[in-house]
Amino acid sequence: MTLRTLALSAACALLCGCNIINSLVHDDQVVARVGGERLYLSELRSYIPAGTSPEDSTAIALQYINSWATEHLYLKTAEARLSKEEKNVDKELEAYRRSLLRYRYEQRYINDRLDTLITQQQLEEYYKAHAASLELARPILKVRFVDIMTDSPNYDEILAKLPSEGGQALKDLDSLTYVSAPRYFDSSDRWMDAAVLAREFGTDWSTMISKLKDRYIIFNYEDRGETRAAYVFSIQSKGQAPMEYCESSIRDNILSERKRELLKNLEQDLLKNAQDKKDFIIYKNEN
Repeated sequence: MTLRTLALSAACALLCGCNIINSLVHDDQVVARVGGERLYLSELRSYIPAGTSPEDSTAIALQYINSWATEHLYLKTAEARLSKEEKNVDKELEAYRRSLLRYRYEQRYINDRLDTLITQQQLEEYYKAHAASLELARPILKVRFVDIMTDSPNYDEILAKLPSEGGQALKDLDSLTYVSAPRYFDSSDRWMDAAVLAREFGTDWSTMISKLKDRYIIFNYEDRGETRAAYVFSIQSKGQAPMEYCESSIRDNILSERKRELLKNLEQDLLKNAQDKKDFIIYKNEN
C-alpha cells in the first residue's frame, strides 16, 4: 500500500469518525443552515419560553432563525470580503481585554472601600451647596389620582372624597375606589414629577397643568365613558426642588463623587508604588 493510499484511508476514517461524533452530539433535526453552520431544533426550542402559545412560538422561532442566519451571513461575508489586515482583530481584542480587566478591578476596589453611609448633615450640606443644579425643570405635585367610569354610581362620592386628609373619609375612599375604580393611587405625601402624572392622563404636562381648577385636574373621555381625575394637595412650579424630592439623587451624586475620588487615589497610588519599586521609570531625554 502506497503512502498516498494510506493517507487517503486515514482521512476517510477520520471523516467518518467526525460524522459519527457529530451525529451523537447533534442527533437532532436541523431547522436552518447557513453554509456549514446548522441550527438545531433543540437550540431553537430552548429559546422559546415554556407555555408560549403556538402562534407566538412560530413568530419567536422565525425571529430567532432570521437573527441566527443574519449573524452567520454577516460573518461569512466579512470573512470573504475583508482583507487580511482588516480581519486581524488582535489589537482590538487585547484593548477590550485590558479595559474589561481594569473595569473589574476598579469595581472590586470600590466595593471594598466605598463608604456608603451618608448622614443627614451631609445631605443638607450638599443640598445647600448645589442649589443651582437642583432647580426644577418642571412642576412637581402631591396628588391623589383616580380613573373611574363616568356612569359609576360612586362617581360623585369618590371625586368629593379625593381631598380627604384622613380618618373615616379616607377609609371610605379606599373602599369605594377598590370596588369602582380601575386605577387609583395616593401620592398626597410625596412629590411627583408633572410629566409622570401627565402620562396618567395621556397628555403632556403643560396641557395637564392648564386643566388645574380649584385643586382638581379632570379629564373626561366621553368616547370611552371614562374620567381621570387628580386632586392636587401641593404644587411647586419653579425654584430649587424640595429636599425630600431630590434626596435620592443627592445620595447618588455623593456616592458618585466618592467613587471618583477612590479611583483618582487608586491611580495615584499605582503610579507612586510602581515608581518606588522602580517598576515605572521615566527616562530623561539628554538631547
